[in-house]
Amino acid sequence: MPYAWTAPTPESSELQLWPHNSLPPAGFPSVVLGFFLMASIPLYWLIGTVVLWGLLPFVLAAVAGLNWALQRNFRDRRILEILTLSPDRVRLIRHNPRGAAQDWESNTYWVQVTCHEEGGPVPYYVTLKGHGREVEIGAFLSEDERKALFAELQDRLRSCAGA
Repeated sequence: MPYAWTAPTPESSELQLWPHNSLPPAGFPSVVLGFFLMASIPLYWLIGTVVLWGLLPFVLAAVAGLNWALQRNFRDRRILEILTLSPDRVRLIRHNPRGAAQDWESNTYWVQVTCHEEGGPVPYYVTLKGHGREVEIGAFLSEDERKALFAELQDRLRSCAGA
């Protein structure tokens, strides 16, 4: 799962969430090279003709477009959410790919975890509510991962607030 619990100190725990990346950055060059090789196969029969020079810019534009799209996707998925739970405070920090980090903090006893099965931007939308504000958590996770996250958050908050 693209999230992990850690325990920086005995009385608090930390949850880090990040989007799933099926293609790591090291795989980008091989995908682009593979695409170029496959796209250039039809051009081999045109070597030595004028038609090759007419089609080659379009193949190169397609390769450049694929490279740009993969790079953009990777930049847009650099999201990190850090939830810190302690007996007296809950703090959520979201590091966005562009722009400043977003911060939310509340008293652990008053925090409510809600799972909106319908009506949110995604099914089983998980939110934390407290200190007069409701914030999303893990919206980039899959539906099954959000269900598991909701159950884990409820258990952890219940044990933190009771401590």
